[in-house]
Amino acid sequence: MNNRILLIGGGGHCKSVLDSLITSFNFTDIAIIDTKENLGKEILNRKIIGTDDDLEKLFNYGYKNAFITVGSIGDTRLRRKLFEMLKKIGFNIPSIIDSSAIVSENAKLDRGIFIGKNAVINIGSVIGEGAIINTGTIIEHDCIVGEFAHIAPGTVLCGDVVIEENVHIGARAVIKQQIRIGNDSIIGMGSVVLNDIPPNSIAYGNPCTINWNKAKRKET
Repeated sequence: MNNRILLIGGGGHCKSVLDSLITSFNFTDIAIIDTKENLGKEILNRKIIGTDDDLEKLFNYGYKNAFITVGSIGDTRLRRKLFEMLKKIGFNIPSIIDSSAIVSENAKLDRGIFIGKNAVINIGSVIGEGAIINTGTIIEHDCIVGEFAHIAPGTVLCGDVVIEENVHIGARAVIKQQIRIGNDSIIGMGSVVLNDIPPNSIAYGNPCTINWNKAKRKET
């Protein structure tokens, strides 16, 4: 395996991913891509060596692996754009799983997923491409987490929950079993979700209620 990897984005999410990556020992040459003004700076002793414009050159130089470390709260367009850019150039996009996480052998993981410290993913669950499963999250049996969803720290998904694409679930939310959260929705931190949430919604509270829905606003 090629042991060189680029992390794309030098913010807070990069620190979390980098910390997990360093302890995994899977990659010995780790470098970071960020904005031009940050060139030469370091994050956890790893240098920012280029910008998005340098990706193809660095691929040809020998960095064959890359991972998106730009975070997202309710807007995944940048993460998706970067993901497509990496695929077009030819990068391998691995999943990065913290050594303290517990992932069932009978769970299915797509590529480009981050699974943070002490997260648990149980039997039969499916995690889509580019998803973020953050610190201390519990994904119970037979859940589906869609592409580029972000499950924030301390969240609990009970069994058979479906989180569709581009959803953001706020920290310490609890989702009742067999609930579906629609595409592009945001669930506020600490919410207790007892009913399905339609796409394009912002919902929060205990019990969780819909505060805003894009489709309904267009109808009125």
